Amino acid sequence: MRMTLFGGLIGAALAVPALAGDVTVETATGPAPVPSHPETIAVFDIAAVDTLVALGQEIDGLPDKVFLDHLKPAAESAEVVGTLFEPDYEALAVMQPDLIVAGGRSSAQVENLAQIAPTIDMTIWGDDLLEQVGARIAAYGTIFGVEDRAARLTETLEARLQEARAAVDGKGSALILLTNGGKISAYGAGGRFGWLHSALDLPEAAENVEAETHGEAVSFEFVADIDPEWILVIDRGAAIGAEGEAAAATLDNPLIARTRAAQDGHIVHLDAASLYIASGGAGAVMQVLDEVIAAFGRADS
Repeated sequence: MRMTLFGGLIGAALAVPALAGDVTVETATGPAPVPSHPETIAVFDIAAVDTLVALGQEIDGLPDKVFLDHLKPAAESAEVVGTLFEPDYEALAVMQPDLIVAGGRSSAQVENLAQIAPTIDMTIWGDDLLEQVGARIAAYGTIFGVEDRAARLTETLEARLQEARAAVDGKGSALILLTNGGKISAYGAGGRFGWLHSALDLPEAAENVEAETHGEAVSFEFVADIDPEWILVIDRGAAIGAEGEAAAATLDNPLIARTRAAQDGHIVHLDAASLYIASGGAGAVMQVLDEVIAAFGRADS
């Protein structure tokens, strides 16, 4: 067995037998028995949807919004069974799914959802995000009997991670900024998007940034004083489809313009929905790594 940076085991199953017809897999709340090869599933976590689609699984019930363009075909063939925050329990009762996958924004509904069908919490959160990604891929591979495909997906992500680490190596420090209308917040290695620092070995431009869920509110003067070599931007409004000032407009001011990042063309707008909504989904992680590789790779030319 070979352990990868994503925490997955190449060529080995992570599950152990449970009751007849069940397997036990790792979830956000620990090992849990899950029906093997469920035929009808409902999913209330976009990261889970993203990974299941990457594994070629059809999903029968989804929230009203999936946010990521590449998930829209899956949504078109699925029944709407509520929102991320409010499941439609009547629709679920009619559907009678064999398995419900919750997580993140829907994790508070796990107990209620479990009254309808077996439900697992597959939340991904914390500074070991990529290890959790690998664990979720392995778990889904076991549940649906697609272990080989799960192993290949993990290997692909592993290779892309190594490529991203090589791309950022020696290119300088970065500051992660979340824009929300006209306001900005900073994130460090211990924060919500900290894996961009820790997993990529990307130095922080500002150390000791508060590890708050919504980041540390900062000013444009703060960014100018830090003078980062790179600024990685996540536009919350774009992620959730809200109206308001876009990130490019928010950061279009003299204080940001005088930073090394701005002067060198090193302000990188990352796919906001992949980071803010679907963080930990296999496709979302791949999307962000590709953007990092492209942006930092251009610094070589």
